[in-house]
Amino acid sequence: MGKQLKRSSRKATIVPFIQSGDYFFKKGMKAYDRGDLEKARKYFERAVRLDERDASFALQLALVLSELGEYQFSNQWLFKIIHDLDETMYDCLYFLANNFACLGLFREARQYAERYLAHEPAGEFADDAADLLELLRLDGSEWTEEEEQLMVLEDRARRLLEEERFAEAIEALEALVVRYPDVWSAHNNLALAYFYSGDVDKAKQKVREVLKRDPGNLHALCNALVFAYYLREEEQAAALCEMLAGLYPFFREHQYKLGATFALVGRFDLAFRWLHRLYKQGFGGDGPFYYWLACAAYYTGHELLARQMWEVLATLHPEKRGEEPWAVSAPVDEALIRLMAWLEGDELADRLYGLYLFSRSPQAKEPSMSLAVCRLLPSDPRLRPFIDCFLFGLTDGPSAWAANIGRMVDALSAHNEEKEALCRFAFAMAVHPSADREPFANGAAWAAAIEYMWRRQQGERVTQREMAAKYGVSASTVQKYVQKARRLYT
Repeated sequence: MGKQLKRSSRKATIVPFIQSGDYFFKKGMKAYDRGDLEKARKYFERAVRLDERDASFALQLALVLSELGEYQFSNQWLFKIIHDLDETMYDCLYFLANNFACLGLFREARQYAERYLAHEPAGEFADDAADLLELLRLDGSEWTEEEEQLMVLEDRARRLLEEERFAEAIEALEALVVRYPDVWSAHNNLALAYFYSGDVDKAKQKVREVLKRDPGNLHALCNALVFAYYLREEEQAAALCEMLAGLYPFFREHQYKLGATFALVGRFDLAFRWLHRLYKQGFGGDGPFYYWLACAAYYTGHELLARQMWEVLATLHPEKRGEEPWAVSAPVDEALIRLMAWLEGDELADRLYGLYLFSRSPQAKEPSMSLAVCRLLPSDPRLRPFIDCFLFGLTDGPSAWAANIGRMVDALSAHNEEKEALCRFAFAMAVHPSADREPFANGAAWAAAIEYMWRRQQGERVTQREMAAKYGVSASTVQKYVQKARRLYT
């Protein structure tokens, strides 16, 4: 018999197959060289997902998207590169100029072509940028120095608003509307800045002013709906929603504004109608577009589309992963749970104490959180002075009375460790019908009197002299305010 083959005694070596961003980038380049742009796009998207900080991956994806005609989406990646990844990649400025020209946005095209040439006068695309500028001039798309200045000022103000630097945004926009009184976008953005900074009255007044001078201004109407929704002006919100639902704007920008507004106020059926229509028409949009489309799709039963759109959003903004509408909520802070319990309480005093606690919490610094709390509360006119004061910082008119009560509760809170029941008692007394005309101006004296009465109700032995020493007022003052409180509440 011949020799028998023997199984090798050597063990097989397992070589791990690691799919890195570089691996998919190379696959994408091969597909790109073959002219298979769709496959190249998929590979580049996987590359940037695996390595979010590699600017060259992001740039190649942006270029493929541009060749596919998805100029808006391409621009988002180009902006991400120059703002977040590598501000020295000046070629992105030329690619932005080219995309804007293809979109018919000639002012923006010229702006970015000139910025590219300012940074790279002898760069690889210098001749192309110069040719583009010449074409724009021949096309009659010149604009004046005044128009250029307006565009720069608007961009800066919009950026401040997006970054929630509301005081600076208000200052910039107020100057802008004085200089350019007929630029409605600046007026509408100023209304938003007022609202998100807590100046509700100015925000409403600005919307009324725009609609008086430009009846039917869509952005102003959408802002009015958002304000009414957050302030729980339910009849007004319903009327505006019904009226806006009957509009069919021609411009894509207006369609987007309408869809995003409907999503913001929870009318996801109407939001999906506009946002999905834009998506099917090839509207690339930005991060917020995909956010609202994903939410609208999810809440109208289009879960697969919602997940696809959220994946696009997460590619643009990786920090959004885990914030999906269908994601399991993260554990909530214990203090926040207690605060929510007070806000959802059955009695007016419970809700007032919840409002007070929120106003003294770190979350109160976030305008979006204040608006969310406002939306959570029931429509009760007795809450309005406290909402205006505690959530939006107003201190005039009825809000001045609420501010006095807040200072009284501040004094109680500062002098007592076990304070929940005592502070709730203080709010119950302050809003008792018999105390309707009491201004509660002397916070320390009222705090001393209220704590004295509360502790006596608990069966504790306490004297007015002790309360006077505790709150830094005279014993006769405490006696006076205890007598006043007894007259009010008996």
